[in-house]
Amino acid sequence: MPSSFIAPANAAAPTPADDEIENNGFFPDISLAELRAVARLDGTVTPQRLREATIDAIRSVNAELKPWRTQSAAGFATLADVPADKVGGVSELVSLYRRAVYNLAHADMTERYRDLDTTKSGGQEAERLEETICTARRNARWALNDLRGIPRSTIELI
Repeated sequence: MPSSFIAPANAAAPTPADDEIENNGFFPDISLAELRAVARLDGTVTPQRLREATIDAIRSVNAELKPWRTQSAAGFATLADVPADKVGGVSELVSLYRRAVYNLAHADMTERYRDLDTTKSGGQEAERLEETICTARRNARWALNDLRGIPRSTIELI
């Protein structure tokens, strides 16, 4: 009887208690179900792996925004309280924060899963996924720069 590894198409949905990752109080909590839908992650990404990648993305984004928070958002209880335009009823700053977290988590998950298939076609797929990873990291960078109000590109002369 041949055996093979087949990843599940639909992993078990997290319970409501497991879905929300509580943030530090200033930055918004992150819903794993919303992240999964926005990043178009299927059931091959287990809830546990997605949770760990998202926690890492939150830590990274929070650390990068710490100086901005100290200087530009001092005196505000939450990111949603910082004056900003709203789109769809949500603060642009909150949307940009989520975009940065979602894209970093997506890039991390794509990196982890791209090397599962070691066949020739798997190698070609891994190369194709490199573009997805780079795009997700770029989108995270742009969201962070937009949130801080700094230019998206840095050009240096060598």
